[in-house]
Amino acid sequence: MGIHQVAEWIPGLPEELGLECLTRLPYSAHPVASRVCRPWRSLLESKEFYHHRKQSGYTRKVACLVQAGVESKLKSSSPSYGIAVFDPMSGSWERLDPIPKYPNGLPMFCQVGSCRGKLVVMGGWDPATYQPVTDVSVYDFTTCRWRKGKAMPSKRSFFAIGSRGSRVYIAGGHDESKNALKSAWVYDLRRDEWAELAGMERERDECQGVVVGDEFWVVSGYGTASQGAFEGGAEVLDLGSGRWRRVEGAWEEGQCPRACGGGVGRDGRLVSWAELGAAVRVGTRGVDLGSRILVMGSEYDGANQGIYMKEGQNGKLESVTAPEEFSGFVQSGCCVEI
Repeated sequence: MGIHQVAEWIPGLPEELGLECLTRLPYSAHPVASRVCRPWRSLLESKEFYHHRKQSGYTRKVACLVQAGVESKLKSSSPSYGIAVFDPMSGSWERLDPIPKYPNGLPMFCQVGSCRGKLVVMGGWDPATYQPVTDVSVYDFTTCRWRKGKAMPSKRSFFAIGSRGSRVYIAGGHDESKNALKSAWVYDLRRDEWAELAGMERERDECQGVVVGDEFWVVSGYGTASQGAFEGGAEVLDLGSGRWRRVEGAWEEGQCPRACGGGVGRDGRLVSWAELGAAVRVGTRGVDLGSRILVMGSEYDGANQGIYMKEGQNGKLESVTAPEEFSGFVQSGCCVEI
């Protein structure tokens, strides 16, 4: 189904030229443009227009980071987290409005993914009660608004997450009784529905999710009886067939998988962002932005977390300057192609 045709997208211009002008609008102008008239709003919010912009090369990949507010550095209490957005093309930073249900900060340890230009926030702990929640919140960059998605089927914490197309995949983590899980689910953003997937072979708490091609990798983790003993294997879901397979030796045994960068190295192991340089070898986090990678980490335990960019496969880490209000600790993040 293609883009709905109108006589004139812009008065005085042929339909094709008017559409081309709207296609070239930067995503930052979409919230204002969507208020010009109903046809423009319907166009800008449609999935057909998103695919048209993507095929035409006018979408932009930004990093959406779960970042602590700078005020947390001055307090002894638990930090308050929000969503910071970094655009590597312009070098600009901005912070999204809070989720209406959580005006004082995101659920702690929530997970983030992206679907067709939208940001999806799932799970975590209520920042006031520290109880796990099943909330799903979706942010639309065209309207600059959050909407409520269908809640997760059950409460789980520290699970793996990955997204492809209009779907978000989750697996592993632990339940309210701290029992490690091997179950997996998929959330369809377009239909706002959850569906259960085949379970993994092993329980995997604190695992990491990575989508590589047509596969969802659930990396490392540990079982209920082996708290904190990260294993070196992974389980891989074929997104076409829905079947799992095990991959032994995909990760360094005993190493937290948060630094897993996706992609397989020459030794058959998944790439670790912690190996990109001494400046990010501790507490490493990363966001793959296509031709570049945004990496956060420290040189040693207790050091301030730095933010770096690596251009291309053979590029070196270059420090990224962030305004003071965006210097808080980054817990996790994802790429959103807007």
